[in-house]
Amino acid sequence: MLIALLVAACVLGYLGWTSTDIQVPESGYVALVMGVVLSLVVGVGLMTLVFYSSRGGYNEPVVLIKPAESDEDERGRPG
Repeated sequence: MLIALLVAACVLGYLGWTSTDIQVPESGYVALVMGVVLSLVVGVGLMTLVFYSSRGGYNEPVVLIKPAESDEDERGRPG
């Protein structure tokens, strides 16, 4: 099924690419390259953050630290 979807996508891409005689201006190619580079930078940056977050222990579950019980009231006086 996945191979059939890949073949269909390739055929539709080829037909869409070759079906018209419209020329893409240089600014269009520049915009395409900038979009691809920006997408790669964002993807690599996010994967780097995930990697360092995992290695730094930021993904550990939250641990509740209970205060120590004492006989002092809120002003620090015993009993």
